[in-house]
Amino acid sequence: MKVTYIHHSAFLAETEDACLLFDYFRGTLPEIPADKPLYIFASHCHSDHFSEAVFDVAAGREGVRLFLSYDIWKKRVPRELQRCTTFLEPGEVYEDSHIKAEAFRSTDEGVAFWVSVSGKELYHAGDLNHWYWEGEDEKWNTDMTAAYRAEIQKMEGRTADVAFLALDPRLGQYFYLGIDDFMKAVDAKAVFPMHFWGEYDVAKRLKKLPCSGGYRERLMEIEYEGQSFLL
Repeated sequence: MKVTYIHHSAFLAETEDACLLFDYFRGTLPEIPADKPLYIFASHCHSDHFSEAVFDVAAGREGVRLFLSYDIWKKRVPRELQRCTTFLEPGEVYEDSHIKAEAFRSTDEGVAFWVSVSGKELYHAGDLNHWYWEGEDEKWNTDMTAAYRAEIQKMEGRTADVAFLALDPRLGQYFYLGIDDFMKAVDAKAVFPMHFWGEYDVAKRLKKLPCSGGYRERLMEIEYEGQSFLL
């Protein structure tokens, strides 16, 4: 599998017989093979996760399907793409002979996606994260902890081949909680940090923490936009 970091939380994953584009809103796209089906995912309506640029990517392309979160307005989808667009709410599953896409409830807006395709398992968290903010009301943070852990508990026992997970430095000392909880409750063979606002050293920071001892070798260190990884 080839994974290319585009920008912020946007990635292109290319398997043996499919391409998956997650949360693209801007940035330079790598070449997408024309002979493979393209699946486009948008986890929610926030402007740093979705823009109508995805419709430009899909336009005129054969074998394209879009999976959009329920909070994105249906009227934003061009008429010619409506037949190949699926809106998913938390708990909903789309499945055909090629792909299975499951939606989980975000702790912010929209959904997270668990995708099974080409014999691979991919997880893109969107804004489903352990948003524990310094200075926030204690009850709010406690409720957030419970909500996040309850949602990822639904994935317990699974292993993603690739997981795209928020590692947001704005959370201060708590920046690592989302990934740490996920890796202890679920699992992933390779973890790509995202939503790190240009602070490319976040993976290195997490690797230095004792809690990452069981998974630090699986944390991918992204250094620049357009960087590709062969897994």
